[in-house]
Amino acid sequence: MKSKIIAGFGVAAVAAAALTGCAASDTPAAESCTNEIVNPDATSVSVWAWYPAFEQVVDLFNETHDDVQICWTNAGQGNDEYTKFSTAIESGSGAPDVIMLESEVLSSFSIRDALVDLADYGFDEVAGNYTEGALKDVSSGDAVYAVPVDGGPMGMLYRQDILDEYGIAPPTTWEEFADAAQQLKDAGAPGVLANFPPNGRAFTQALFAQAGSVPFEYDSANPTEIGIDVNDQGSKDVLAYWEDLSAKGLVAVDEAFTADYNTKLVDGTYAIYVAAAWGPGYLQGLEGTDEGAVWRAAPIPQWADAEPVQVNWGGSAFAVTSQAKDKDAAALVAKEVFGTEEAWKIGIEEAALFPLWKPILESDYFRDLEYPFFDGQQINKDVFLPAAAGYQGFTFSPFQNYAYDQLQVELTAVVVDGSKDASTALDDLQTSLEKYATEQGFELK
Repeated sequence: MKSKIIAGFGVAAVAAAALTGCAASDTPAAESCTNEIVNPDATSVSVWAWYPAFEQVVDLFNETHDDVQICWTNAGQGNDEYTKFSTAIESGSGAPDVIMLESEVLSSFSIRDALVDLADYGFDEVAGNYTEGALKDVSSGDAVYAVPVDGGPMGMLYRQDILDEYGIAPPTTWEEFADAAQQLKDAGAPGVLANFPPNGRAFTQALFAQAGSVPFEYDSANPTEIGIDVNDQGSKDVLAYWEDLSAKGLVAVDEAFTADYNTKLVDGTYAIYVAAAWGPGYLQGLEGTDEGAVWRAAPIPQWADAEPVQVNWGGSAFAVTSQAKDKDAAALVAKEVFGTEEAWKIGIEEAALFPLWKPILESDYFRDLEYPFFDGQQINKDVFLPAAAGYQGFTFSPFQNYAYDQLQVELTAVVVDGSKDASTALDDLQTSLEKYATEQGFELK
């Protein structure tokens, strides 16, 4: 049964390669380094990663390790890299020893036997350096498929100058958020309170999780079984909430990460940006910020006054591939490349990463770091550190990209086309994912 599932995923990977115009010949050689090798006689470990400022981190590792050296290649970001990795899996060669993967796709590759279980390569020696939520994101049952690097605990970035102009306090609950959106519209403001992107796949899933959604039950120890529950009442309530706000014109429904969206993030069209911890870095990298704009950060709004529920959007990790020539050396790289304060200060100050490595995550340096873009606010202490500490982790499906694609279809039907209500859309999503899973050879729990 597992061979049927893997075969089906191989076909999907080949189809993805065709759609993106990436053929097997486009796969970069694992040994094509873009960095300097300090000790050429040492064991070479090839790494694919797209982290900003990563070459500085690689150079630091190579300068401080005599026996192992990193040979780094940027093989593309996100799906571009995943397509190349899938091609290498299908051909049986061409994969790097270590690969940067978003946590949400780990199960999609582990089910294809493409990743090494790091529990067999000393991960227990470093497990204490990571939070419970970070560990859950890279684990499946007793298996650990990657070393956590950066995360995306969520908060709320807002234009204090705009909210002050209209006498609106930063909302602390989603009820207050809706009231603020109405108040802004009633006052005749030129923009809206926020945007709900129909292509906000992981973003929307995080909002669902805040209301108690547990969409998938999956354990790589039983790879042919999966539980699917995407039409739970919490998710329906959340989507109905945004359906109502969008129908009333209280929020925009622009697709995220387009040029138009980026402009609206910084020109005052959106007064609030519900964001992950990497959001401040993304925001600061955009051009055209309003002169006199005053940005602040606050915790993400909650659904009730009870104990806050913290959620995460994004995050990546280093996995060792099954094609690694020296798996012990590859595991050492995965565990140690971001395993020093010096490396992490590069990641934080040059790449705006949010660390999951507790020695720096819990340091006075990171807690008290002041951000000039936020007029010196200590946004880690005020917002993102509590969010990270409260995050309990998430279980992704072994076909997460497909699930997100189908979620995007349903989100568009609800908030853009208006052809479905929230409840119908999520019932349809449940049906489509169950059908897909059984067609791929999974047994539904």
